[in-house]
Amino acid sequence: MAKKLTKEEKLKIIMNDFKLFSKNFIKIIDNNGDTVPFVLNPEQEQFMNEMSKYNCILKGRQVGFTTLSLAYMLFSACTKPDTNYIIMTHHASVSKSLFVKLKKMYKNLPHEKYPNLFPKTVLNNRDELYLDNGSRIIIATAQGEDAISGNSFQIIHLSEMAKYPADVQEEIIATCIPALAKNESSAIIIESTAFGYNTYQEMFMKAYRDKESVWKAHFYSWLAKAYEKQFRHTFDEAENWFKLNNQGRRMTYDDLDHDEKILRDKYGATYRQLMFRRYYIQTNSLEKFKREFPTTPNEAFMETNKAIFDTAKIIERLHHVIPPLETKEVLGVLPDTLKPYLNKNLFIYHLPKPKIRHYAGVDVASGTGGNNDYTAISILDADGQQVASFYANDIPVYKFAEIVDALGRFFNYAFICVERNSYGLPLLERLRKEYGYMNLLKQKVFDQRGKRKMQLGFQTTNVTKPIIINDMKEMFELGMINIECVRTLEEMKIYQEKNGKMGNKKGKSNFDDMVISVAMACQAMKQAKYYVDI
Repeated sequence: MAKKLTKEEKLKIIMNDFKLFSKNFIKIIDNNGDTVPFVLNPEQEQFMNEMSKYNCILKGRQVGFTTLSLAYMLFSACTKPDTNYIIMTHHASVSKSLFVKLKKMYKNLPHEKYPNLFPKTVLNNRDELYLDNGSRIIIATAQGEDAISGNSFQIIHLSEMAKYPADVQEEIIATCIPALAKNESSAIIIESTAFGYNTYQEMFMKAYRDKESVWKAHFYSWLAKAYEKQFRHTFDEAENWFKLNNQGRRMTYDDLDHDEKILRDKYGATYRQLMFRRYYIQTNSLEKFKREFPTTPNEAFMETNKAIFDTAKIIERLHHVIPPLETKEVLGVLPDTLKPYLNKNLFIYHLPKPKIRHYAGVDVASGTGGNNDYTAISILDADGQQVASFYANDIPVYKFAEIVDALGRFFNYAFICVERNSYGLPLLERLRKEYGYMNLLKQKVFDQRGKRKMQLGFQTTNVTKPIIINDMKEMFELGMINIECVRTLEEMKIYQEKNGKMGNKKGKSNFDDMVISVAMACQAMKQAKYYVDI
């Protein structure tokens, strides 16, 4: 027979287990306005089980991660003496609201029942909760004074980071990492709903796609179990609304439209969830539903961004891209000049077939490295299938000319369209004079005398750039070209027109070089010329 635990033994177990601590000691206000014990919902429990040192959460509305974080900070502050905690929000009013919530959690701890169990407050003001065990919880705002530098924090929580000013997001992350306490249980928790393309979006998607990222991505969709309880009344309203409009019966598979069948078959959505979705769309809009309650990370960010290219088609393509050929499949046939770049800068998706024409687009940059523009090449075959891509920002023009020559000749002497910018001109000169590359696109222009002439390369201007981008948009969206390069598709997702100018304007690390190289390849396809025999 198991030994019955004493009161002291039970308390010791509770004080060492966050889940039990929350259930027994922390009180929250539920959606009905009632004060109830904080019992973790399935998604909150999942996160606590999977949490790593660096966490990036993307979620729909009201899953409860801010409440979870506040409770976890309070638990940790009470049980770990001399530790510091910070929660940062996007707006001062939100900061104030959260701190009120935290202090209410502390006040509702059973102090009278267990007078010696919880540390007492030393300071309790609008910015700080300081306990007599030396632990401290502070609140900060992204647009306020720097509260992170010079401190050491056990937990750093950045709430709704996507709504922080775009120009401070990267700096805040850079400040947080060295401020994190150097022990095994310290953690940074970033959580947000999607809000456009910014540093938060970059961080999450990199962590979501890259298993080697130090950040761990946690995504919680609108199909989370937490909503079934938290939104029970709204779910009931949705079901009653559906019944009123369908002779008193519940939803069945025959009632579903195309998108709903995908949600049901692919994502396991219940009929109750689908009725809620349809009800919400009727009272708001489909776009708002996808933004507030996303099914996938791509859907979340898609609905907060307005790109030139059809984002839904880009996301669909991202689901079906093929990986580049493995090094061993290509190395034996590749020219020596290109071998050092294979699957580092150069990615080959299909090997050239005899007698098949290929069309390449080239965007040339300075090659000085750092955070400067990239030099990019995209190659399509005669059917519009992308066969190769190349990008690097640390290769000087003279060296890049050798790469373009070798790559063009490897793909059946590809017809190459080079953007005629300040770096494209010396590239064109080297290709023609030093390497004798003859299969280069020529553009018709008029000189000052009004005579028409042909010049090598394609000159982009305020007039021609919208034309080539719209040509690329048409060819991509109508399925005339098939892009395999993930980097290209990611650039297309954030390629926008702003104040009459086109490009990627959402952050210093967002470039559009691959977009321009594909646009150049599309122009080469449009001309469909070949000045050499193959």
